[in-house]
Amino acid sequence: MKALCISKWAKAPSPVPATLKLYLDGVIEQMWFKLDAPGVVFLVNAESVDAAKTHVHGLPLGQAGLMDFDFIPVGPLAPLGMLIAEK
Repeated sequence: MKALCISKWAKAPSPVPATLKLYLDGVIEQMWFKLDAPGVVFLVNAESVDAAKTHVHGLPLGQAGLMDFDFIPVGPLAPLGMLIAEK
């Protein structure tokens, strides 16, 4: 499964090597900076939302209590065949 992890920070910190390590290990599949407020959005590969929480809260900024996230489980769209109405 994948989880969309949307950060909530008062002030965006600079990137840290631990985030890059999760990216290189394939845990963080994609990452973006939020444009409407300080923070980031991670698309995380994990077995569950709890596993995704463990990954991102294990980052140094999470351990220091400087970031929190909203976690949204996401999955692929239904197969295209199911989206096309049969006649």
